[in-house]
Amino acid sequence: MRSDLPPSSPTAAAPLLRARHLHKRYGASTVVDDLSFEIAPGECLGVIGPNGAGKTTTLRMCLGLTAPDSGGIEALGGLRMPQDARAIKAQLGVVAQYDALDPDFSCAENLVVYARYFGFSRRAFAPRIAPLLDFAALAHKADAKPGELSGGMRRRLSLARALVNDPKLLILDEPTTGLDPQARHLMWERLQTLLQQGKSILLTTHFMDEAERLCSRLLVIDHGRKIAEGRPRELIAQHLEPEVVEVFGQAGEGADAPSLANSPAARLAARVEVSGETVFFYTHQARALLDALESQFGPGRLRTFHRPANLEDLFLKLTGRQIREGG
Repeated sequence: MRSDLPPSSPTAAAPLLRARHLHKRYGASTVVDDLSFEIAPGECLGVIGPNGAGKTTTLRMCLGLTAPDSGGIEALGGLRMPQDARAIKAQLGVVAQYDALDPDFSCAENLVVYARYFGFSRRAFAPRIAPLLDFAALAHKADAKPGELSGGMRRRLSLARALVNDPKLLILDEPTTGLDPQARHLMWERLQTLLQQGKSILLTTHFMDEAERLCSRLLVIDHGRKIAEGRPRELIAQHLEPEVVEVFGQAGEGADAPSLANSPAARLAARVEVSGETVFFYTHQARALLDALESQFGPGRLRTFHRPANLEDLFLKLTGRQIREGG
């Protein structure tokens, strides 16, 4: 493996994590292709992309679990991965996509055992148990085992466990997958608290509302390559028309999706997409478009939904609507 990472400038404000020109292949398949990004202290960088885009492999390289074929990763003031993996991991907190809690230990014991990996004795770590459980809203479950907890509670316990070493950078792989709305919102609240405390977060997610709510910047990748990067609202303004009109076609009644997509009203849209029986009109003049549709098809005949463009629209425009089955 070679490293193409140039030395950091001693006068520049150092990013907390800096990846440059990462490449990774498995056989004939290129999984990560010339990927570069940085995370500044105190920011949340979201990595989004379809299944198989290279997100998990990128996280594994940042954690030293997978070595890049070329390129390099520098973190935490000049340490290099994988050469300084032990020193870097001592300052990282990780929440994997699937919980890895010990089912035989209570919530409090899970924290104590994990803290031992970072050199804490039980006595030295004991004062931190209650604050961490309280932060995770699990003070009343200190003696419960993971099997007795709900999915949201287990995810919060995983987050508390990731904080035992007071890390500067948290790496979270789809932290709210499988949670109900209440559990997701509580998890978001805790992550926002950590950001307010100055922690940095590298986050992968398939929830676009989560990405827009938590992330200072977004990195959109597909087929292992960066296809967009920037602040969520700025990316939406850069790539999309401001308004979207969704119209649900009625097959067999002269108002099916193809008829809608090719109607005179469609000329008022900058871009038209058809997905099943739904037509998406991306436009700068939604009111005129809705009036034109009503004039052609009759009042109340169409089911329409008018809304501002959002991050999901951006994701679908940049990566396509086709289903990806890869991991």
